[in-house]
Amino acid sequence: MTTAHDVFQAHRNLLFSLAYDILGSVADAEDTVQETWLRWSGVDHAGVGNPRAYLVRITTRLALDQVTRARSAREDYVGPWLPEPLWTERPESGGDPAEDVVRAQTVAFGLMVVLETLSPLERAAFVLREAFGFEHSEIAVILARSPAAVRQLVHRAREHVQARRPRFAAERAVAQAAAERFLDAALGGSFDGLMEVLAPDVTLWFDGGGQVRTALRPIRGNDKVSRLLAVVARTDRPLDVRWSRGDGPPTALMLADGTPLGVLTVVTTPGGELIREVYGLLNPAKLTHLRPAE
Repeated sequence: MTTAHDVFQAHRNLLFSLAYDILGSVADAEDTVQETWLRWSGVDHAGVGNPRAYLVRITTRLALDQVTRARSAREDYVGPWLPEPLWTERPESGGDPAEDVVRAQTVAFGLMVVLETLSPLERAAFVLREAFGFEHSEIAVILARSPAAVRQLVHRAREHVQARRPRFAAERAVAQAAAERFLDAALGGSFDGLMEVLAPDVTLWFDGGGQVRTALRPIRGNDKVSRLLAVVARTDRPLDVRWSRGDGPPTALMLADGTPLGVLTVVTTPGGELIREVYGLLNPAKLTHLRPAE
């Protein structure tokens, strides 16, 4: 006989991935899943016709409540706040049912950075639709909105995301090449090399969380960004740079002796030739869950 615990465990990875994609924090996602279990364990399971839909609805609403509280708490965060990355490979299908196959990373970190600028409802609608494949009518029930309102949320979110991620294979290749030239120039301390690849209105954000000395405000303009990075990013230390091949803007994990030092995401101009946004995550507390594949 399938117990309530068995049902929850069968969906636990799905629920964690959903909460993480909305919240951008492993700890907050784990807390949300735990609260979902407490809610689930207290209901009459015989009256739940679709456990998966029921659990997803609980998790989404809890995550939305949590992200609202979290954004308020981030007012005291030192410097810009970026989501916490996971760097694990997508496992092969093998679960039952098929739609609940564990996804280690549905939304790539680079894309999560972009999603941070959406409203909580837009982000939830986008994740449910684009990452998990829910129908608009299903999302409407989960978010307690009309299907028409959900379609508008998804449309606005999709437009925002499409403007910041390479859309075609050729554009992705150009953007990836620009990202690699940028990182090489930064690590090599080349001011001229940085100026060649940065858009005039480029903006740089660093998340050091008060643990690493970084700029506490966004740096704007290719001259200022180039001068800063040519000094602070230059290193003779051998680094292992691993580029994510997931969806979203080019993203690199930088390691030294197997220890994660930071994650870099760059957003390019249309066509991919120049870089207009740079996000550097250096906060050590946010790098503890990185598990790059060998």
